[in-house]
Amino acid sequence: MLSCHAMRRFCAVALLLSMQKISWAVDLLPAQQEFSADLAQKFQALEKSHTHTVAGIDGWLFLPSELRFLSVGEFWGKNAVRVSRATKPEDADPLPAIIDFHEQLKKRGIELLLVPVPPKAAIYPEKIVPQFNTGEDAAPFLHRFYDELRSRGVDVLDLSPIFLQHRDSERGDVFCKTDTHWSGYGCVLAAERIAEKVREKLKVQATQDSYSTEWQQIEITGDLAQLLPSNSPKPGPEKIQIRNVSEKSGSGKIQSDSNSPLLLLGDSYTLVFHDFYAERAGLLDQLTNELGFAPDLIGTRGSGATTVRVSLYRRTLKDPNYLSKKKVVVWCFSAREFSEADLWSKVPVSK
Repeated sequence: MLSCHAMRRFCAVALLLSMQKISWAVDLLPAQQEFSADLAQKFQALEKSHTHTVAGIDGWLFLPSELRFLSVGEFWGKNAVRVSRATKPEDADPLPAIIDFHEQLKKRGIELLLVPVPPKAAIYPEKIVPQFNTGEDAAPFLHRFYDELRSRGVDVLDLSPIFLQHRDSERGDVFCKTDTHWSGYGCVLAAERIAEKVREKLKVQATQDSYSTEWQQIEITGDLAQLLPSNSPKPGPEKIQIRNVSEKSGSGKIQSDSNSPLLLLGDSYTLVFHDFYAERAGLLDQLTNELGFAPDLIGTRGSGATTVRVSLYRRTLKDPNYLSKKKVVVWCFSAREFSEADLWSKVPVSK
């Protein structure tokens, strides 16, 4: 006779297969199957109730689309049309668009570093599915996708290992509890890893003498807290640590440099703590401190999948020589965009 736990696991996997009508679950470990099934069930309930935030345990809040992304399985190739939120089938698969972008840049002598930000629920899975063993990979298909991209020549920086290693740091969590974004500490960790890769590509040494840093505690009301239903209890302001970066020669805010050899391209992860919630503690600021020079920035509060590449194209239309100054493009956006973006189109980088 099956134990209660075994029966629950069996039911979870059966639910996953019936809800998603897929066969890939057999490729997962039992704990991963159960995790995916739980997330799929939660998302289905949230979608029916038109709820924009899901509450986990210990005050953690999550974005429903992130749960969906982690539950749909393989989201590229022949499976893309089945699981993607894209409005047109031809725009569903992220793989061709990313490879095309990489190849366009390569032809111009520019290296691409793809930096998808891992889902919060993949770093703190036990906060949304308490019984999940945190020693298991909560995003196995995401990491398979990275392997596929690397096999096509795309340099992918996976932040999951460094985030998992430091997820319980004295500086705090690597993600905000009540917001979709990484914390100030998570941003610093990301910048350190990105800077290591950029230094390898640009063959430059770290020079931090021109900048000073100072840790500060701030309070935020996270976007997920603001999206809670009106009849739900609201958490108070969340306290997080951020690292402010300033020029030693003055107290001014770090400015992006259009002549920089490095372009930071992406969604709101490139803007948080730089122009909302705070002004001197974002990814641009941290990279400036780590590298000793300011990158250029094209960031959007919208989708980091296609919209931001359109913004780059528009920039090159205004300045035909713009890309001649660039040696590395860091493309940073939420990993959930791989299945949740409304389109993954090929976009020219210039005329």
